[in-house]
Amino acid sequence: MRTRHRLLACATAALFGGAGVLMAPAAAQAANLLTNPGFETGTLAGWSCAGNAGSVVSGPVHGGTRALAGAASNSDTARCAQTVSVRPGTKYTLSAWVRGSYTYLGVQGGTATWTGSAADWKQLTVSFTTGASQQSAEIYLHGWYGQGTYYADDISLDGPGGGDDTEAPSAPGNPRATGTSASGVSLAWDAASDNVGVTGYDVYRDGTLATSVTGTSATVGGLAPGTSYRFTVRAKDRAGNVSPDSATVTATTGKDDGNGGDRFIQAAPYLYLGWGNPPSPTEVMKATGIKWYTMAFILAQNGCNPAWDSQRPLTGGQDEAAIKAIRAAGGDIVPSIGGWSGNKLGPNCSTTEALAGAYQKVIDAYRLKAIDVDIENTDEFENPAVQDRILGALKIVKQNNPGLRTILTFPTLNTGPNSWGDRLIERAHELGADIDNFTIMPFNFGGQADMYGNTVKATEGLKAKLVSTFGWTDQQAYHHIGISGMNDSSDAGEVTTAQIWTQIRDWANSHDLGRLAFWAVNRDRPAWQFTSITAGFTG
Repeated sequence: MRTRHRLLACATAALFGGAGVLMAPAAAQAANLLTNPGFETGTLAGWSCAGNAGSVVSGPVHGGTRALAGAASNSDTARCAQTVSVRPGTKYTLSAWVRGSYTYLGVQGGTATWTGSAADWKQLTVSFTTGASQQSAEIYLHGWYGQGTYYADDISLDGPGGGDDTEAPSAPGNPRATGTSASGVSLAWDAASDNVGVTGYDVYRDGTLATSVTGTSATVGGLAPGTSYRFTVRAKDRAGNVSPDSATVTATTGKDDGNGGDRFIQAAPYLYLGWGNPPSPTEVMKATGIKWYTMAFILAQNGCNPAWDSQRPLTGGQDEAAIKAIRAAGGDIVPSIGGWSGNKLGPNCSTTEALAGAYQKVIDAYRLKAIDVDIENTDEFENPAVQDRILGALKIVKQNNPGLRTILTFPTLNTGPNSWGDRLIERAHELGADIDNFTIMPFNFGGQADMYGNTVKATEGLKAKLVSTFGWTDQQAYHHIGISGMNDSSDAGEVTTAQIWTQIRDWANSHDLGRLAFWAVNRDRPAWQFTSITAGFTG
């Protein structure tokens, strides 16, 4: 990545939307009026959290696979709220499962309840009656100052939907599978119509709610490889009216080769123990569900010897201790060898064989499943001899370590690889380096760049280069592509918000890319939003 030692300003944004849950068809009476009540969309869709203090986590959860985490601080209670349409003079029951100290549940301007301490999940319930002319109600949860993170899940507001609208939307049309991987299926459909307006869609997998979205596409992850699934879609409106099922679409996931599918798939944000008050990797894993980290940086020490940051020992130090903890928690790491700055192995190892030997020391030290060479700057990326040396060394270690996956990470233009990137890809083909993944870093384009649009354009440019060089199909090329972004502000002042990063992740999922990373977990505080989003990458 380009920036290594400078903590850039955070500019994240909470995600808003109108997804929802299953409601009784063709009637305004609904079992639950809340949008995204269990956070199974993997986002904060429908919820507004003050100060960006809310995030969606994969653990701990009460039901399903996601829950809300509110990072209360000394100056903020991490209040998360949602406004719904209600009927005047009507009784409603609000409930939520919560965990943590001093967690509150209530309705704005009305009644509330709270728990002083909940070491495990505890249900809070409160009832209220709307006013004689009340048309909406804001329900909320929050923690308390200095009491730390609270968790909430399976939130419910029982009662009739607001307004006099009883007309259900039409069924979504033309449902179709737009892509598959070993663990996910991407779907799209034509928009439904409604007399007032459609607010979202529920996607069902074999009759069970799988995800809720506001647009006309979705990716359903967490599926078994080589398995056939049936999907239907329902539209809904704000009053709680739900459409009939769409037509059924059947899709089969890809076969598993024992490494996460029939191809290499990895969600691995950067973790750097040499800078920026590094967080506990296992605590971040618990909070976000992330399994892999890209550990930075392996550099040269006293010639052609690998070491962390050129100074910390390869084994026996804090880096090895962190890796052991990550693995004990069910995760793994890929080392980042090289980077933008520092004393690198590529120029310091005088031959291809010597460089392969240095890589092998790292592989042997940690019994690695994958290695990443981050090739940048004039000493490696813009040096033909060093480019060839790196490619040759990767070819050697891959031949000597069956099953090892190899990654090349390098800069890009907003249209795809520059001339040095083109050369790197062409030489990888000519030398038979058998690289598993070509990961680009789509940032530092300058100014107020469209980070989503430019990332997609740069990735499509890389795809075209891989197709023309290797003779792959578009799908094969996508499988060999990775995106490594930069959360919040880049060196050039571009801003990638959490919402934009979610768009990039969803696009990567829908195109079956092989890898997703960002620089860096160290900068993803306090709610680990980008890490949580990255954990939803399924390829």
